[in-house]
Amino acid sequence: MDRLQSMRVFSKVVEQGSFARAAQVMELSNAVVTRHVADLENHLGTRLLNRTTRKLSLTETGQAYLERVNRILADIDDADAIVTSQSKKPTGTLRIYSQLGFGKQRLAELLPLYAAANPDVTLDVTLSERTIDLVEEGYDIGIFTGLQKFDASMISRQLGMAEVLLCASPGYIRQRGEPRVPEDVTAHDCLNFSNVDLLRNHWPIATDTEAVNIPIRSRMLSNNSELLRNCAAADMGLVVGPSYAMIDDIKSHRLVRLLDQYRLGQMAVMLVYPSRRQMSAKVRSFIDFITARFPHPETDPWCGK
Repeated sequence: MDRLQSMRVFSKVVEQGSFARAAQVMELSNAVVTRHVADLENHLGTRLLNRTTRKLSLTETGQAYLERVNRILADIDDADAIVTSQSKKPTGTLRIYSQLGFGKQRLAELLPLYAAANPDVTLDVTLSERTIDLVEEGYDIGIFTGLQKFDASMISRQLGMAEVLLCASPGYIRQRGEPRVPEDVTAHDCLNFSNVDLLRNHWPIATDTEAVNIPIRSRMLSNNSELLRNCAAADMGLVVGPSYAMIDDIKSHRLVRLLDQYRLGQMAVMLVYPSRRQMSAKVRSFIDFITARFPHPETDPWCGK
């Protein structure tokens, strides 16, 4: 059994949603593709795929296995690409999708540096709050955060872990006082996300020993985090948001961090791209560029501490 090839076949079957399409793309027979997946399941002693006459679906074990397989395959492809792409110069248009807040607050700092180092690459960047299909919409790279979902067949690398911060303006604190314990938040006006149902009526606040859901009163709802921050800076109320979006306002004293001895949660910042055996030099150059600037992906590079 060629386990590495079986992993590649399994990943391609999931990506294509069909044994037959995977066989066609990989230029293998249907029987060979089926045998690779069966051999993998026999080796592991568990079923990875649920098969029906109409569709395939991953089992829970298969989902977890696919994520690790894609990382392994990506590392192998990366090793090959280091050798094969050294002589290739990044050129052409690089299409990047990024979650709105991260793009405006942090990607804007990095893109000029990348552009200066890669003058033959044209950047086509889309910022949005919506979750997209990178392949279907023709993007080379995606940066997703928080509750955004992406296809499990994509390669994903964690860039950092953003801490959720609670803030208010100095003016609001002078008018209404500063919450000292989580329960104090209930008495304050809150500026809240309209597109996150989990935060609609409660904000989770935790100590080292327990987590509590604090009831809140939303004075304003919006799906745009920048609008919420700006209204908070104008003394409207308390606001929560990821550290990458809040830290500049904190440093400039537009906002003050509150309850910093408590935790309001974290959200991962993920670099996502399609699994391709022969990655273009422009995509490889951007992946290398941005991952080099996040050397500690398990920590928060903008926590404000």
